[in-house]
Amino acid sequence: MPISGEDIKHIAELSRLNLSAAEMKKYGEQISSVLEYIEQLSEVETKKVEPTAQVSGLVDVWRTDEVKNWDKEEVREALSQGELEGGQIKVKRVL
Repeated sequence: MPISGEDIKHIAELSRLNLSAAEMKKYGEQISSVLEYIEQLSEVETKKVEPTAQVSGLVDVWRTDEVKNWDKEEVREALSQGELEGGQIKVKRVL
């Protein structure tokens, strides 16, 4: 499926690329070969293949949140490891 020079020019403009005539010819041939390959893939029989979003078999693992109350000594020790300002932990600014 050859792609026209106008299509290549349009794609280059959308991509904000200033292509020379040689580059337009080169990339046109490359895009055409990619489109030909995609056409080959459309010939594959897929009616019996179930649609899928991912194929790795990974599954999210969730656990229920458990609230664990700390005693006053644990709280004091945790807060002593950071810098406090106005009774709150001071952290670096995230932009």
